This record gives sequence, C-alpha cells and structure tokens, in this order.
Amino acid sequence: MTIELELQIASNAQTLPHPSQFREWVGATLADRIDGAELTIRIVDVDEMTELNETYRKKPGPTNVLSFPAEIDEEFEIALLGDIIICADVVQQEAADANIDLLAHWAHMVVHGTLHLLGYDHIQKQEAELMEETETEILTSLGYPPPYGDKQPHA
Repeated sequence: MTIELELQIASNAQTLPHPSQFREWVGATLADRIDGAELTIRIVDVDEMTELNETYRKKPGPTNVLSFPAEIDEEFEIALLGDIIICADVVQQEAADANIDLLAHWAHMVVHGTLHLLGYDHIQKQEAELMEETETEILTSLGYPPPYGDKQPHA
C-alpha cells in the first residue's frame, strides 16, 4: 500500500509524536481498507482549531480532531482522502484529564480522524458502535489500550 502523508506542524507544542508514528497509525487504519491514499495531517494550536470548529461545525471553542474528506468524483480515480486537523493542546489536556498515556491518545486521534476520511461516523448509535469497535481493534493491534476503557463501545 502506498501512503502519501503530508504532516504540517502549525503548533508550538513541545511534545509531538515522531512523524513515523503518524505514518504507522494511518497505515494501520488504512490496511485492508484501501489500496493507496494521499492525506494531510495538520497539527494546530487552540486558536486555529477554534476558528475551524466554529466555521465548519458551528460549535464554540476548540475540539480535538476534525476531518475534511476530499470531495472528488470517483471517475478521476485520485487517491486523495482529505485532511485531518488535530489540536495539540486539546489532545494533551484530554490525556492529562483522563489520566491516559499521551501517545495512546495521539494514536486514537489519528485513527479516529482517518476513519472519518474513510466514511465512518458516530452520529447514529449503530454507526458509533461500528466506529468505536474499529478504533479499538486498530489501536489494540498496535499495542495500545482500548480507547474507551473496559466499557463496551457505546453501551
């Protein structure tokens, strides 16, 4: 599988995963789901994420991850999946608040965002269950703990 991953760092965060880790997480998510893909992951600070969240989701304040799937007609056969935006500050705060490993939370955000680019969603209960099960399967295969703890996804 060929993955073209552009990593954009637009954050002042001092602690970020290594670029190879982003590639590993995306690769594990895309494995057996798609032959090749192009995508961008942009790491941002609170101000940029707040602007994006308010503009595109009409929700106040920052969020942890946003995904923007590419809208390309299938007849063009372009492997562009889209863009994932992750707010470093929010990810770090969430990991600290939940007392979870920071790297595991980063992995979860990348897997979550990549699944959104593939069409997964969590608006409806059944969709949420499938997405959470898939996230858990991918993350545990990478050696991380289940992202939703011991609870059954969306139980």
